[in-house]
Amino acid sequence: MENQNTQQKIQNLLTEKAVVKQKIYDNTLEVFGLIKEVLKEIEEDFNDKLRGYDKRVKLEYNDRGKYEAELKVAGDLLIFSMHTNVFEFDRDHSIWKLSYVTDNVLNSYCGIINIYNFLADSFKYNRLEDLGYLIGRIFVNREYHYFVEGKRQMGFLYNNFGSAVIDKKSLRTIIETAIMYALEFDLLVPPYDVVKIASVVQLNTKIENAKLQTGKRLGFRFNSDDVLEEKEQ
Repeated sequence: MENQNTQQKIQNLLTEKAVVKQKIYDNTLEVFGLIKEVLKEIEEDFNDKLRGYDKRVKLEYNDRGKYEAELKVAGDLLIFSMHTNVFEFDRDHSIWKLSYVTDNVLNSYCGIINIYNFLADSFKYNRLEDLGYLIGRIFVNREYHYFVEGKRQMGFLYNNFGSAVIDKKSLRTIIETAIMYALEFDLLVPPYDVVKIASVVQLNTKIENAKLQTGKRLGFRFNSDDVLEEKEQ
């Protein structure tokens, strides 16, 4: 009898939770395909507008494979990366305040698409020690409902989750907001004490490939107050 109960529970998990996770993976992959389309459209639109300016100030889209894509914006590089797994939120997350989630726990499972900001030169010169930052992540569930967590203006209201359905228009808004954030997030001179000592290896490597560690906030703490607090109702 106990063995039958265990088998029934396994069957239920496979037919309910596992099926939902497969659906979420498919949805997230579909959304990632839309992101690639939007990135290409943004590249073409802005390059038309930038025609006649310095040719180095342009956008360059590159498909890095099934789960990655990048958009070079002048000296910045935005990398979009889809995680292949499906996640649930910890119990302290604000999402659990929504009836949409508490009424059906399966609505809480989400796929994730991360948005990273790097310096374009970090990849151009193969500076493996350089730093990049996660500036936003898009969560997509089984019903194509979504929300975005991110730095400052990258954050959206959690309360939209359960009503907002992701589409190309919303993705364009997210991507353009990420571009704005990257362009406004300037490279700062690191504090003197952080860079006052360098090894022979570092300098030899620098001579070869300019590989001394660089990041937009090298030596500065990327504080939690850089993360957008949930907006007031």
